[in-house]
Amino acid sequence: MAAATHNITIEQGATFRLDLLWKDSTGTPVDLSGYSARMQVRQKITDTAKLLDLSTGNGAITLGGAAGTISVVAPATATDDITAKQGVYDLELESGSGVVTRLVQGCVTISPEVTRP
Repeated sequence: MAAATHNITIEQGATFRLDLLWKDSTGTPVDLSGYSARMQVRQKITDTAKLLDLSTGNGAITLGGAAGTISVVAPATATDDITAKQGVYDLELESGSGVVTRLVQGCVTISPEVTRP
């Protein structure tokens, strides 16, 4: 299965949220019990620096088990530090047996913050 392409916008200085539902080819939600997930945002694919580094390990991604839901949340304190205007991302899920699936990928537009403390 090839990764879906879904372009996103991150508003600088605001909480970013992305909610997904992973279904198999029959439309049944994939049971994510035992899975872990990671999502990185970089200005360019080849950059070593990450604009955002989100995962189940750091609490930024929550998986919904048998419901197949994926909830990605980056707090405003994390998006506030992004100075790039655009970037790229992907979201990978790893099963308990080590199989990695890139579920979604795309371009990121950063909407600059006007109101600042």
